[in-house]
Amino acid sequence: MILDVDGVAFTYRSSPVIQDITFDLRPHQILTILGPNGVGKTTLLKCMNAILRPKAGSVLIEGVDLLTADRMEIARKVGYVPQRCEAGRMTVFDAVLLGRRPHIGWDVSEKDIRIVEAAVRMLNLEDLALRYIDELSGGELQKVSIARALVQEPRVLLLDEPTSSLDLKNQLDILGIVRNVTTEHDVAAVMTMHDLNMALRYADRFILLKDGVIHAAGGPGVVTAEVIEAVYGVPVTVERYNGFRVVVPLESGSA
Repeated sequence: MILDVDGVAFTYRSSPVIQDITFDLRPHQILTILGPNGVGKTTLLKCMNAILRPKAGSVLIEGVDLLTADRMEIARKVGYVPQRCEAGRMTVFDAVLLGRRPHIGWDVSEKDIRIVEAAVRMLNLEDLALRYIDELSGGELQKVSIARALVQEPRVLLLDEPTSSLDLKNQLDILGIVRNVTTEHDVAAVMTMHDLNMALRYADRFILLKDGVIHAAGGPGVVTAEVIEAVYGVPVTVERYNGFRVVVPLESGSA
């Protein structure tokens, strides 16, 4: 097991946000956290990365409790890609190189440069390497954020709505990259998403949150019409098309 989350709870101003969140994950697996706005998806990711300190519970990566680890140790274990990446006046190459900070000693080494170059190639950013990141499109900037997380050489990737505001091609590109990374680099990934169909296309495991607790968890089979209606309050049908399970909303009253 690469990731073990046990009993995580977070309270904001004495109001519970998430409670008793427990799951585990193996290398090569992608877990998607689903649920309506405000249910605690981003809060859970930030608790897993110790950006927020949970009221209770533990988050272990290969036996290391991130909630008691220092920031550098966390950065060597977890690559975090937030919803929005601030675009400053630096080149793509330098922005990716920042991800090596947890590993850099007195100076940048040839190994650091090779790792950054490999990530730039993987994300197809070679032609943009010397461009400034404040000149990039949303999809290009998201690829830079993922490349920066990858060069940390993490064991787990955390991605907060990685396809938010992206066009269809960039959504497919980004999620395809996440799938390839988990397979080729022997890591696991946890994503929050709103697009149920993209989640069903790329993820192996699912958690559906309702009222701050896990309503359903497991493989694709847990994403049923009944569970979706219970979590989102929307009647749907789940069909199989071209080898994929597809969620189709129904008009009100037609269920």
